Amino acid sequence: MVWSNQTGINEFSLLGFSNLGRLQILLFVVFLLIYMVTLMGNTFIILITRMDSTLHSPMYFFLQNLAFAEVGFITLIVPKMLVNLLAEKKTISWSGCRAQIFGVVYFVTMECFLFIVMAYDRFVAICNPLRYAVIMNRKFCLLLVIAVWTSGFPVGTLQVTWLFSFPFCGSHTVPHFFCDAPPILHLVCGDTSNFELYSLIGTIIIILCPFLLLLVSYTHIINTIFRMPSADGRWKAFSTCSSHIIVATLFYGSTSLTHFQPKSSYSPGTRQLLSLSYTVFTPMLNPLIYSLRNKEVRGALNRLLSKKRKWIGGSKSFQISKP
Repeated sequence: MVWSNQTGINEFSLLGFSNLGRLQILLFVVFLLIYMVTLMGNTFIILITRMDSTLHSPMYFFLQNLAFAEVGFITLIVPKMLVNLLAEKKTISWSGCRAQIFGVVYFVTMECFLFIVMAYDRFVAICNPLRYAVIMNRKFCLLLVIAVWTSGFPVGTLQVTWLFSFPFCGSHTVPHFFCDAPPILHLVCGDTSNFELYSLIGTIIIILCPFLLLLVSYTHIINTIFRMPSADGRWKAFSTCSSHIIVATLFYGSTSLTHFQPKSSYSPGTRQLLSLSYTVFTPMLNPLIYSLRNKEVRGALNRLLSKKRKWIGGSKSFQISKP
């Protein structure tokens, strides 16, 4: 995707954590470790859900797509942040800044709708189990995923095109560790009230409405679980939902607090902390939560390790001893 520069701006300066001095080296190590753990954790989710036949269900198909999205989301932010933590000149190009803003809007939109799809899958599985296989068939699941992955394109394109059509003031210094719409909007000279209204409406539609739908879905799910006669059945049903509830709450909570904050109450320090929660920490926690709290994923991992041990043991038995 190519955007033309009509303002004469070649790059933006990202303040990020520049006020922390030598602590930036420590932050580099910490964020590098987080990035590596996130890549390994989400790659594990992708591989285990593809390799183990017991995980070939709609729930794990959607989880696999969430893992792909988390890898893309954190890769959009962290590598550039790591470079700037060690660089004296902490900058990002005009096109790079626009690409980051587009990517953030795209992935936030995509994940918000994906969490709703995952909640609907659990709603059908628990509240209408007899028709689950009919409703959540392969074709329907594929259509849902296609709709989710394409949902962010028009939203991101409109927001970036409109935002960068404004004139900018003399300073091109962004008090943030990546290019996000609110801190860039803070640099604009001119009336941005219509854009802020659009952003508020977009945030309500993309973040708040899906979160309310999530609450409604889980209200019905929890009521259904409590009506189950068997304690084992209630625990099994709740265990399939608990990981999704935790991950979705972390994501919706941090993104809502970040993007519902108006320009007039802009606080760089607070925004950076909130942005870290959904761009860096949540992608790392998601595979850990789904792996540690999900009995089926743990079982698939045990089966994979058991096959590997048997294969290693079998290969040793075929070795020919020297005379």
